[in-house]
Amino acid sequence: MTQQMNAKFTYKVVPSPVGKLTLVASASALVAILWEKERPGRVRLGSMVEASDDATLLEVERQLGQYFKGERNKFDVPLQFIGTEFQKKVWSALLEIPYGETRTYGEIAVKIGNPKAVRAVGAANGRNPISIIAPCHRVIGSSGELTGFAGGLDTKETLLVLEDAQWGPNSGPR
Repeated sequence: MTQQMNAKFTYKVVPSPVGKLTLVASASALVAILWEKERPGRVRLGSMVEASDDATLLEVERQLGQYFKGERNKFDVPLQFIGTEFQKKVWSALLEIPYGETRTYGEIAVKIGNPKAVRAVGAANGRNPISIIAPCHRVIGSSGELTGFAGGLDTKETLLVLEDAQWGPNSGPR
């Protein structure tokens, strides 16, 4: 962890339909999308300097704008996940959840080859640094209910409605 804690990151704050988002990049990749009411310490990064002209951040802003307008359902920006190997496995699995679909924490645990790690998957999901693009909002409880989300359950619902995703006890098989 010390390598990223000593790294310098650039950031840019952008408006969105779900509040202000802070986009954070390393020299060559997106490392975080932080919520307006971010819980301190949820995502640990090194020092950051504002850079409204950073090419990576401008591209992320452009693609997020398209996403919120319903014009984009896949992102194409370089990502750099900062976390433990287990967390990185979970976050990589999030990238495989198709737009407009949901998965349960249990399904993610099976996907990463550790079916008993449902709670650990939930914890890793809660620390996902690249919200929206690594779509942790697409992960729901086994009952089909919306459960914990760093951006708030109302934001989770907003994103799922935007994607026209089906969830809930009667959402049927995926």
